Amino acid sequence: MSTNHQTYYVPEQSKWPIIATVGMGLTFYGLASIMVNNSAGESTTGAWITFGIGGLIMVYMLFGWFGNVIQESREGLYSPQMDRSFRWGMSWFIFSEIMFFAAFFGALFYARTFAIPWLGGEGDRGSSQMLWEGFTASWPLLNNPDPEAYPAPKGVINAWGLPLLNTILLVTSSFTVTVAHHALKKNDRRKVKLWLGATILLALVFLFFQAEEYVEAYSELDLTLASGIYGSTFFMLTGFHGAHVILGTLMLVIMFIRIQKGHFTADNHFGFEATSWYWHFVDVVWLGLFVFVYII
Repeated sequence: MSTNHQTYYVPEQSKWPIIATVGMGLTFYGLASIMVNNSAGESTTGAWITFGIGGLIMVYMLFGWFGNVIQESREGLYSPQMDRSFRWGMSWFIFSEIMFFAAFFGALFYARTFAIPWLGGEGDRGSSQMLWEGFTASWPLLNNPDPEAYPAPKGVINAWGLPLLNTILLVTSSFTVTVAHHALKKNDRRKVKLWLGATILLALVFLFFQAEEYVEAYSELDLTLASGIYGSTFFMLTGFHGAHVILGTLMLVIMFIRIQKGHFTADNHFGFEATSWYWHFVDVVWLGLFVFVYII
């Protein structure tokens, strides 16, 4: 495999950005329709179909686009400048993801610190008490001001049960992927496979317990997206985080397959490094979720 150190590789025109746009548009339109129709008591079948089609298009795009990138890398078309571009691109992508979650954490903070106390009669906007007389502000909000429109849940998920277990799983997975990365730097491919496989296993167990938690929330606690502001913020934050875990797990699996095929060297393995960055980001977001959603 030769390496081009002199030129900056410019790929030919690609269909993948257009396909990604269509897939993302359908996915988010379907997701939004699911939430709107569900809150309005309407059928969500069409919305789920739209969401599923968008998801399949996204999977097709990811495999196709990144497959092209892998092929170009294996052909030695990338120079050190391209490597720097990839690093900056991944850094900005993770930054955009930080801002994405910051918006939802901001909504949670605003509801808890301002909106709910105002409805309970505090502060300069205490006149809101006139809307629902007798409403008592508390968090988690288990006594919604309009229980007919937004039935309150019976309870919340115990932070020291599945959430604590999932926290241990993700923190451990951050350790295992770091060990795998250091093993790759030493070209110890057997150890890379061992620790990367352990990371994937921990990720899958996390997703299993997250699904168990959702089943408990819906079937036993009546905690749903329609449960008012607490239910909305809970599922938006944990749901989007779960989607990122699924994507991160897929990335880890692809890295494992590439290791099996003999890809990467001790000095040239940014694909693996970028995946480890993303996985650490997912872990840090979960720590924030565990503290601000489950504990406080």
